[in-house]
Amino acid sequence: METTAEHSPDTTVPSPSFIRRYFDFIGHQWLVLIQTIQGVGAFALITLGVTVTKFSVSSRVIHPAIRQQIARAGVRLLPAIAFVGLALGLVIIGQTVAVATLVGAKQYIGIVMVSVVVRELGPLSAALLVLARVGTAIVIELGTKRAQGEVEALEALGIDPVHYLVVPRVIGLAISIFSLTIYLILTAILSGYLFAFLQDVPLTPGEYFRQVTSAITWQDFVLLAAKTCSFGAIIAVTTCYQGLARHLQIEEVAPATTSAVSHSVIACVLLDAVFIVVYLLM
Repeated sequence: METTAEHSPDTTVPSPSFIRRYFDFIGHQWLVLIQTIQGVGAFALITLGVTVTKFSVSSRVIHPAIRQQIARAGVRLLPAIAFVGLALGLVIIGQTVAVATLVGAKQYIGIVMVSVVVRELGPLSAALLVLARVGTAIVIELGTKRAQGEVEALEALGIDPVHYLVVPRVIGLAISIFSLTIYLILTAILSGYLFAFLQDVPLTPGEYFRQVTSAITWQDFVLLAAKTCSFGAIIAVTTCYQGLARHLQIEEVAPATTSAVSHSVIACVLLDAVFIVVYLLM
């Protein structure tokens, strides 16, 4: 007797349990994101209130702490910012000048420089460099203080941890990123023309700098200051929140640092998108 077996085509259908687990994971991530946004927002409002009401309180302690943060996040990063500005000038500005000259579009060089470097790459590059070099250190430092009970000790002594630990970092990083961005933009513009000069581009220095300066308006200065200071405040608030918002064990400091970096990058990119819309509406 012959037995015939019918072979159906291999159609793999995800099981309902797999689909359920997938949507549970997505929902959990959304809930974590919403809770994080709420927590960071509340922490930012608390920091803003403490900054406004207690800025002059204990000025002999807070103001030197602000200067220390400026030196830490600003002065010490000048060599790295100079390298980044030099790289941006050689890779982006120099090539842009050379290509624009070849296609006969030299009159648009200033607009391109302002749009690419002054409005976008300069502020974002400085913010990401400060986040990588200083933001991570803030989470580790504050998270270690939290894990070792130093924050509770400050509260027992009647010292506001937000006033003593957070406010100097917020102000210091805001000023530092603004200053580093100006330094990076100037370095990039100068090194960009140097690269174009070495390529024998027929563009005089006077014409090059005249186009750049004529493309910059007073709105660019205002929005540049607002964007860079906002980047600094966001990075400082996010990193301080991850280090201070909850009780941490020593082994939890590293995951908190990773979360702070990813959340800061997302927040800076979203804020940059908002400023792009503002630039388009100008």
